[in-house]
Amino acid sequence: MRKISSMMLVLALAGCSKPAPDSNSVEQVQEMLNEPPADFAAGASRSAGPNIGVTAAPGVAFNYRYDFRMEAAKIALVQEEHAQACEALGIARCRITGMSYRLVNDRDIAGMLAFKLDPAIARDFGKKGVAAVGRAEGMLVRSEISGVDAGSAISAAGRAQGRLRDERTRLEARLKQPKLTEAERAEANSRLEEIARQIESTNVAREENQESLANTPMVFNYGSGEVVPGFDARSPIRDALRTAGQTLVGAVAVLIVVFGALIPFAVLAALLLIAFRLFRPVAARLSRKKED
Repeated sequence: MRKISSMMLVLALAGCSKPAPDSNSVEQVQEMLNEPPADFAAGASRSAGPNIGVTAAPGVAFNYRYDFRMEAAKIALVQEEHAQACEALGIARCRITGMSYRLVNDRDIAGMLAFKLDPAIARDFGKKGVAAVGRAEGMLVRSEISGVDAGSAISAAGRAQGRLRDERTRLEARLKQPKLTEAERAEANSRLEEIARQIESTNVAREENQESLANTPMVFNYGSGEVVPGFDARSPIRDALRTAGQTLVGAVAVLIVVFGALIPFAVLAALLLIAFRLFRPVAARLSRKKED
């Protein structure tokens, strides 16, 4: 019993003597866990989408895509804000690689903005882009982050090049042998040409994968439409109102057709009635004269 009591006393003293974490250590833990700042979490809403981060992985090339929806009049303003944010980072960290803005119909607009970003700032840039859309009373309707294991592809290309170079060395040594026949020499030269093409192909693939690791592509797609909760394109309320409106327009169209078809008959009936009233007195006088 004394041993147990002594152990409990030591643990209690150790707990009391443990220093409280300061603000710097808390921030470091948050960064390690990839948690959003408190103000960002407080301001999260349906328009911002899920706050799910992609863990940076060595050798993985990521590709980001965001689809936004907002009022047509605000698309150009938000698109310009995103472009200015990229330009402020400098071409070493962010470059605009594509842009489009088009009128879909008499009221809808669609736009696109494509970037190449420093991988270290890609996720943060995307979050800030979503926040800018939220300030414009728009919403994020789709976000997609895909990754490709470019590092493994680079390693595989390096190993393939090593094997090809070894084979090239053996063939070159074989060509130096004086007793080779013309057919064997031609076959070796043909294989050397094929090896050269394969090495060039692997070099191109390796450079492409290295480029994908150094620059992260990101695309912002913009589209206009209603963003009021309960009145989006998939809302039952909106569908019901659209159906009611279509029914009303159809009923009015039917009435117009019916009235259009009846108007000639109504005019003819009116003319007959006027003629009957005009000639009725004359007919009455003629009838009286015949009686006299």
